[in-house]
Parts: sequence; C-alpha cells; structure tokens
Amino acid sequence: MRHSLPNLRVYFWICTYLLVLMGFPGCTNQKQKPQKYQPNIILFMVDDMGWQDTSVPFGKQKTPFNERYQTPNMERLAADGMKFTQAYATPVCSPTRVSLMTGMNAAIHRVTNWTLYKDEIKQMEKDHPDLSFPLWNVNGISPDPNTPHAVHATTFPMILRDSGYHTIHMGKAHLGAIGTPGEDPLNLGFEVNIAGHAAGAPKSYYGTENFGNLPQFTDSPWPVPGLEEYHGEDIFLTEALTQKALKALDQNEGSGKPFFLYMAHYAVHTPIMGDPRFVQKYYDMGIDSTEAKYASMVEGMDKSLGDIMDYLEEKKLDKNTIILFMSDNGGLSAVARGGTPHTHNKPLSSGKGSAHEGGIRVPMLVKWPGVITPGSVNRNYLIIEDFYPTILEMAGMRSYPTVQEIDGVSFVSMMSTPMLMVQERPLVWHFPNEWGPTGPGIGAFSAIRQGSWKYIFYHLDQREELFNLDTDLGETTNLADKEPHIKKALWETLSGFLKAVDAQMPTRKN
Repeated sequence: MRHSLPNLRVYFWICTYLLVLMGFPGCTNQKQKPQKYQPNIILFMVDDMGWQDTSVPFGKQKTPFNERYQTPNMERLAADGMKFTQAYATPVCSPTRVSLMTGMNAAIHRVTNWTLYKDEIKQMEKDHPDLSFPLWNVNGISPDPNTPHAVHATTFPMILRDSGYHTIHMGKAHLGAIGTPGEDPLNLGFEVNIAGHAAGAPKSYYGTENFGNLPQFTDSPWPVPGLEEYHGEDIFLTEALTQKALKALDQNEGSGKPFFLYMAHYAVHTPIMGDPRFVQKYYDMGIDSTEAKYASMVEGMDKSLGDIMDYLEEKKLDKNTIILFMSDNGGLSAVARGGTPHTHNKPLSSGKGSAHEGGIRVPMLVKWPGVITPGSVNRNYLIIEDFYPTILEMAGMRSYPTVQEIDGVSFVSMMSTPMLMVQERPLVWHFPNEWGPTGPGIGAFSAIRQGSWKYIFYHLDQREELFNLDTDLGETTNLADKEPHIKKALWETLSGFLKAVDAQMPTRKN
C-alpha cells in the first residue's frame, strides 16, 4: 500500500498470521470456505447518528441517553452479532461515504467536505476571514477520469456487481455533485437506485408533503426523488424507504444471485421532524420537544432495521446474510438540537463536524452467522475506509483490480478473534475545510490516533491538543504540554503521512 502509515500493513499481517497459527476457529473456517461463497450483505448506514443515540451502550456503562432512546432492534442485532465500541468515521458525511465507497483515506481522495454544487467550494469557505481553503474534490466520486475536481475510483459495489451480486442502493447517496456522474449511484456500481441523488438531506420526511416535492421547492436541491408512489400519503420517509427496500429484495428472489443492499437512511439528519408513529411517548417524557422529535426519528430508524431482520427470517435468508450497521459521522450537537449544544454525545466531547470523539466515533454492529460469536464485543478501533476490503473479503474476494490504491485494512480476522487487541495502528483524519458552526474540536484540523493517544492540530491558530483516551474519554485534559515526547512522535507520524500523500492544506490570508 503506497500511502501506508508506519508499520500498518506489517502489523496487520503479523497479527493475521499469528491468528492462523494459533488455530482460531473463525480464521480456519474462513480459509476453508469455497472460493465461490457469496453471502448476502446488507450495509445499514444511518445519517448523523451519534454514539449515544441508542439503547445499546457502546461505553462501559449505560448512560441517561441510552435510557432515553428506544432501539430494541439494535439490541437484537447486538445480541446476534458483535458490538464495536471504537468505530470511526469522518466528522461530516460526504468524506465518510467516499471513503466507504473507495477504500481511501479522506486526505488522499480529497473529498474532504460535503458535496452539492459542481465546481464550488462552500460559501463559508469563501467567506472565511482568516483562512484560504484549497479547491478540494468538490465533485465527489466519478467513474470518469476526466471529471474535474473529483476522485476517479473503482467502487466496491462495482466489484460486487461484476462478481455476480445484485447491487441495490436505497436512500441517501451524497457521493457526487449536481450535474456530475457521481450524483447517480447507477454510475457507481448499483443496479437499482431508489431516492439517491446529490443532496445529503431531505426537504421533508413527510409523504403528506411529498418529501419536499412541492411547487415552492421547484428550484431546491433537497426534495427526495423516486418516491412518487407515496406522495400525499401519511407515511414517514424512513418507512417508505424500508418498504421499497423489501420490494427490491423480493424482486431479486429466485434470481439465484446474492444481493448487496446499501440501506442508507436520510434519518436522523435534519430537518428534525417527529415520526408520528413514535413521537408522543417522548413528548410524554417531558423532554425538550426537539429532542422528542429526534428520539422518534431514532426509533423509526430502528424499526426499519427490525423490519429488514424480520424479512430475512421469514424468507429464511438470515443464516446467509451479513448485516453491518454504521453511522456516517458523530451525532449533531452544535446546532438544531434542543438543550445545551455540544452535550448530546456525552460522555464524548462535542459532535458532528468536530475532531473530538463526539464527531468521529460512531455506533457499529455486525452480524455474520457462523463467523461472529453472538453477543460479543470488540474494543479494537477501526475506520470507515476499512469497510471496503472487509466487505469484499466477506464476499469471498481478496484480490481485485482497482484504479485507486486501497488505504483501508480488512477487519475480518478481527471479528473472528475479538479479544486480541490490535491497537498500535495509526488512524488519520484530515479536514482542511470550514464546516460552519463553532465548538470544541470544530475547525480546520488534522488529527491522528495511535494506541490510546490522540493528537489534533488546528490550522487556524496552530493550536495542539493531546489526549489519552483510555483515561480521558471525554477529552477534558489537554496533555500537549505535559507529554512533549508523545506529542512530537504523533506530530511527526501525522505530518509525514500528510506530506507523503500531498494532502491539501488551508493557508492564512494574512
């Protein structure tokens, strides 16, 4: 891997080799599976769902947030599979989704902020008083190498499709700007696309409002396309997408082809709109009305998960279907929420848009019948680009042609042996951009985690933060001055990586 961080591949393969020598059943079973073994795979991606937005505790103990939210189907998935307590995405949506689809670190694919309009950086970047921002890959992914300001890549759905999978995209895409090839998932390896386009949020979650497809919004990019059959109906967007997903699976039945379903919900992204099926119980709790609506959206998302799991059981597909559950970034907390900003992911600091744990640490669950021990917990850390090689390995592929080099590392062996701690691999985040809101950890930054240590460099004022996440999960005590040797080592690794990949940087105007 050309852009490897120090010792990353060496460390991973040494661990994998040791696992095989030690004879762990999961590793042995994987080796013995026939080359053509192709399980069905579902990737259930939630938008803006925080580490605490669930009744499943991802920390060491239950919190008040875990008590508030009602996600029985996430509990069911955790009981059937494995809970990952240290899964990481990027701090905003498009970079995560592009890393997922390409297997590339955001510093390398350069889609470092959220995409929408062709060839344009964000207005808040244009108007920033102190920093000039680079022209990042504002057009997202493209299958065409001639698309400017876009990353040309072979997506993993392309590989699955070409290997015999029926590939289904359902819901939010947000992979390419308006008017570019990447805005349509059909150009990125999906054979079916329902409701996916350039925008990253719905204009409305209500079928009675045609999901925003109303005359007054004719020129808006936000109305959700492709759900006309539900226009005027009393149905929530999350439920409509779930019904369409099950219909798409029905249409694949009898084809003899395994399926890959990318169930990419718009929920729980803004606008925060109460799901009428669930919201009253949260009003009755006496919590802030915005938070009651938000909790109902979380429960509606969870019902979707349960409906899909029920379908698999009814069709007797559950034993041969892998389910991966993930969020695209930390939970929104800086704006649009009820209550005190930057507190909605406690004990994690901050939220979406932040380099702090609240912005990048997300809930993750995996069910893989026959491989993962039900009810198990994995405390190793991993990052979103790791999903690319992992999903392809799950599908029986270890070697495949791509136009890009893959930065992610498969975590298949980690799932077979969750108690083995593989914690020395460095993870890097790079956000040479402006998101808009302010708060802890928010702003143009570059960051690295290695072992228990996390270092953050802020480009605006060259401020540095150093945290020991084992002893200070909430990132309350900056140890940058007290641990200069650790700070220096992490800075050297981080800066060496960014230089090696020619990462884009903001510059000061004065």
